[in-house]
Amino acid sequence: MGALMVIFSLQPKQRRKTDSVEDELELSAVRHRPEGLEQLEAQTRFSRKELQILYRGFKNECPSGVVNEDTFKDIYSQFFPQGDASTYAHFLFNAFDTDHNGSVSFEDFVMGLSILLRGTVQEKLNWAFNLYDINKDGYITKEEMLDIMKAIYDMMGKCTYPVLKEETPRQHVEVFFQKMDKNKDGVVTIDEFIDCCQNDENIMRSMHLFENVL
Repeated sequence: MGALMVIFSLQPKQRRKTDSVEDELELSAVRHRPEGLEQLEAQTRFSRKELQILYRGFKNECPSGVVNEDTFKDIYSQFFPQGDASTYAHFLFNAFDTDHNGSVSFEDFVMGLSILLRGTVQEKLNWAFNLYDINKDGYITKEEMLDIMKAIYDMMGKCTYPVLKEETPRQHVEVFFQKMDKNKDGVVTIDEFIDCCQNDENIMRSMHLFENVL
């Protein structure tokens, strides 16, 4: 989760008395007006101050108040120069774009971030399922899981040790999918996904490792 936090957060700085007033004014000044801070505070696990800091960082990168996929890819790729992050950034963008309108608003961003950083295990697994369910039909196929896994390995590039072989993603997917697809019908439901993840320490460990690339 580190990369996204760096992208849309600012380092603490000396704040003036008018900063909170300016934040409120800025919320109404952008072309896409986010929900009020009070509402976002109620809907997420962030404090009002944290939301203000996140908003100022978001606005700095996205003055219009929304981020499109190309901009998201450009920003995200800066944190993985050793590999190709474009495909994974595409999948990640689609997971944040909950209403599928081709853009991620500040509300979309903080709602997802709240789950990933401070959500329950169940909430995080629901979010992860949505990421792997590329076509959003309620099921994960082996091909979808492989697409995500390949995208992660492409993004990590040469920073893995030992260097991963080309067939490694497929081997991992074969193992994971066989464990998850309990009824062997060729797809993984959200119940199968959550049950398997919660009861398999190796998969849970892998899930936590992959959180680092978010």
